[in-house]
Amino acid sequence: MVKNAKSLHSTARQQPKPRNQLLVVAGRVLRNRTSLVSLLILLTVILLAVLAPVIAPYDPLDINTRNTLAPPSRAHWFGTDDLGRDVLSRVLWGGRISLRVGLISSSIALCGGLVLGLASGYFGGTISFMILRAIDLLLAFPGLLLALVIVGTLGAGLDNIMIAVGIGSIPIFTRVIHGAVLSVKSNDYIDAARSLGSPDYRIIIFHVIPNVLAPIIVLFTLQTGAAIFSASSLSFIGLGAQPPSPEWGAMVSRGRHVLREAMWMTAFPGTAIAVVILSINVLGDTLRDILDPHVRSE
Repeated sequence: MVKNAKSLHSTARQQPKPRNQLLVVAGRVLRNRTSLVSLLILLTVILLAVLAPVIAPYDPLDINTRNTLAPPSRAHWFGTDDLGRDVLSRVLWGGRISLRVGLISSSIALCGGLVLGLASGYFGGTISFMILRAIDLLLAFPGLLLALVIVGTLGAGLDNIMIAVGIGSIPIFTRVIHGAVLSVKSNDYIDAARSLGSPDYRIIIFHVIPNVLAPIIVLFTLQTGAAIFSASSLSFIGLGAQPPSPEWGAMVSRGRHVLREAMWMTAFPGTAIAVVILSINVLGDTLRDILDPHVRSE
């Protein structure tokens, strides 16, 4: 008996400790060169946006009519716009606006999609039928067109853009979460929890949600980039951030009128939009490959 106990104790000590899933995901992201570069670029953009009040060389709203459409120089690295405002300072401050719009819009979509997706996937029946038919109706319209209709109803403005883009993305979150919940719902541990008398809210919070986090994280990452693009598109046509706000889409729109004389007015904010969205999408694709058990390689 003593020998068997010692043997079991020795075997237990030799067994590897379970690794933290978050550390495993982080390690795989860092080992992938493409995702690592994208992550570093994204973190750099976030850091520059956060430090914009400190590192911006000029006030982004400061007008200087004596120095309009000045090309890039030592005094103005990205040149000046048609009102003499420093483009670099406006791009830095615009990052704060665009990133905030992307995160808030995606958060609105996540909250709405999570509630609807959990309700339709877990309870089923009439609730699921009504929710999914409404979602199918919304999915018949492109997300940007749906956001355009909502902004047209609520009025132009940055706050309304965040609400419109968020509501326009709710159908996508609902569909993805609904499918994930259906998959989790069929597992034995859900039946075991029910047989033990656990109420539905406890099963949803402690058993369903933790097991559908992987697709939610991936979708949230990808939709943040899509939200930034949608918000910039609406600002480009004048329905988003209003002058003199240094929002990237609005800056691109203003620069198109003098594209031949001062292409830097459009090039730099346009490049910022492209770099941020590309970095977010690459990072989201990497997370999908890691977290999706059907495509990841052990």
